[in-house]
Amino acid sequence: MKRLAPLLLLFVSGLCAAEKRAVTAADVVSPPDGVADSIRWAPDSSRFAISENGAISVYTVKTASRHEVISIARLEGAAAKTDAQETADWINRHTAESTVQWFADSKRLLVAAGGDVFIVDTGKGSFETLIHTPEQEQDAKLSPDNRSVAFRRNHDLYVIDVATKAERRLTGDGSATLLNGETDWVYPEELDLDTAYWWSPDSRSIAYLQFDVSREPVFPQVSLMQPHGVVEPERYPKAGDPNAIVRLGVVAVSGGRTKWMQLGAPENHLLARVVWSPNSREILAERLNRVQNRLDLLLANCETGAARTMLHEEDRYWINMGGAPRFLAAGDRFLWTSERSGYRHLYLWSVNGKTHTQLTSGEWAVDEIAGVDEKRELVYYTSTEENPIERQLYVVAFDGSGKRKVSSGEGTHAASLSPDGAYYLDDFSSVTSPVKSAVYTAAGKQIGVFRENSKPQLDLQPVENLTMKTADGTTLYAHLIRPAGFDASRKYPAVVDVYGGPDIQRVTNSWAGVNLDQLLAARGFVVWQLDNRGSKGRGHAFESVVFHDLGKRELADQKEGIEHLISMGFVDPARVGMTGWSYGGYMTLYTVTHAPQLLRAAVAGAPVTDWRNYDSIYTERYMGLPSENIAGYAASSPKAGADGMGDTKLLILHNIEDDNVHFQNSLQMAGALENAGKFFYMTVYTEKTHGLQGAERRQMIGQTVRFFEENLK
Repeated sequence: MKRLAPLLLLFVSGLCAAEKRAVTAADVVSPPDGVADSIRWAPDSSRFAISENGAISVYTVKTASRHEVISIARLEGAAAKTDAQETADWINRHTAESTVQWFADSKRLLVAAGGDVFIVDTGKGSFETLIHTPEQEQDAKLSPDNRSVAFRRNHDLYVIDVATKAERRLTGDGSATLLNGETDWVYPEELDLDTAYWWSPDSRSIAYLQFDVSREPVFPQVSLMQPHGVVEPERYPKAGDPNAIVRLGVVAVSGGRTKWMQLGAPENHLLARVVWSPNSREILAERLNRVQNRLDLLLANCETGAARTMLHEEDRYWINMGGAPRFLAAGDRFLWTSERSGYRHLYLWSVNGKTHTQLTSGEWAVDEIAGVDEKRELVYYTSTEENPIERQLYVVAFDGSGKRKVSSGEGTHAASLSPDGAYYLDDFSSVTSPVKSAVYTAAGKQIGVFRENSKPQLDLQPVENLTMKTADGTTLYAHLIRPAGFDASRKYPAVVDVYGGPDIQRVTNSWAGVNLDQLLAARGFVVWQLDNRGSKGRGHAFESVVFHDLGKRELADQKEGIEHLISMGFVDPARVGMTGWSYGGYMTLYTVTHAPQLLRAAVAGAPVTDWRNYDSIYTERYMGLPSENIAGYAASSPKAGADGMGDTKLLILHNIEDDNVHFQNSLQMAGALENAGKFFYMTVYTEKTHGLQGAERRQMIGQTVRFFEENLK
């Protein structure tokens, strides 16, 4: 290839730069850098399946190639027609039905689509309909022996024989308030419990959770989009309300009565995890008390229902949930992660609950177990050992020896190990590099690229990873985006993009893509984002400072962050704004009402305005019961601080049927501000979710930018 002359090279580079256009609201709504769904490794580890772009594809490791197997639309077209849902059923966004599962032969897939269930031949691209009814079959699961498929229909569990298609009903008492193998709204949201039933390893039984939600209060959601309002009641326990009564039962696939496990008074506990023992005779349950500062791992006998405590933990603040325990094949030991040392680490416990080996240690946290190679006695996991804002892949032996880093490249790695431990798929990104998905050997050698990291042809501004010290010497991490055409001699308006709540880390060395921050930078704003104390990723002591007193510590750190930003010399202290959604909306309003001198303008999206309005499990974990922390609940409420709002220009945004942070929060805030004689703006949206999608999201983004342009420039 001939070399380009230097002047010509500069000319061509200039043309390439000119081709990049500024970010628009439409780009933020439909970013050109989306990431596909999670993969499913084939049992023989030769390939994996993925559902993306409206089709199911298979990637073959040996040839480093992929091919489309079948379109989802084709399966949906073959599904039985169902009546459209007239009212919202409020299924939580965090439920995770396995829509694609491999058969043991690594040639066929079980696929759920259009409310029915199909068997797809990955070689031929053909399919066979297994379940075809006008009713919705949900959460279909293939049995370990591949002979049966379990599923849920109308709040009850069923099983169908793959060969004969003979169907059997396993539970018969399901109703709108008694859910068999089905979660309520709050468990997936706050305990990450994405399913409520599990096959036994021998395929003879199914363990399931039964949710009695009859005690949960009904929140009166109403759709106002028709001439007559339509009531759409949502079962939703708020702080201090009765939770669902949850029982764990085991039912034989051949039929018969459910055997209920004896795990203590169900009205006093939360059941967060369920795992079968490899022997199929015992089942492990993870039980928390209501305010989540005591945890028990219970091992129950499936025939008698009797249970014993294998492991107990307590914390003076709260216990964060990790992943489910993982039994080794022999059934005598299980892998477990715990924050008992102050940081989440790996442990290998004996089922007697008396002996264990701590596999990792240090002032850093294990993030996730990526896979287990039992043959070589190795655990692969991601952690923050190298940097709190990064995730690197490591491996350690079952005895805690030989720990080493497997991944390379500064940034964030998310890995999935193949069943035989020979390969892993690594999704890697950084603030400068979009997500790249590549297949590696277990030793860390790249052997194929599944998805290349192509940057969108947009004029994106660099995201800088920064650190700052608070007055007491604590290191905090931040992101800074300078505006397009940045001139250090100018004074710019700035927008603080805030979240601030526990169990979330937003400042990471990972690709953020095309978002509102980039749109603001394109319009001439400095954008600042800080993870305050109380956020995730820095250990339990760093997070638990907010205990029983949400808002105060977070605001103190955000205030120091704004002061640090101004000290850099290019931000006008009189033109600082703030925006956030959900907890970020709460923090925006808390700042407006408790430190109004910091902000000239603020946009609060879907904010909690009184923690008595929010769900029981999340709120009580951090704030305790309302009856036992009256002062804390009062002090943490932006609504109660409405009199303290100064001259900040305020815009509140909210879906009128938000299923998570109810619209009543914004309505109550509006009432408090009006009674205090304060002026503000509000926009109401019509969707039935916590976030916004499509045209309404585009309008919200455009309005947010315009609001800051009108009030900060």
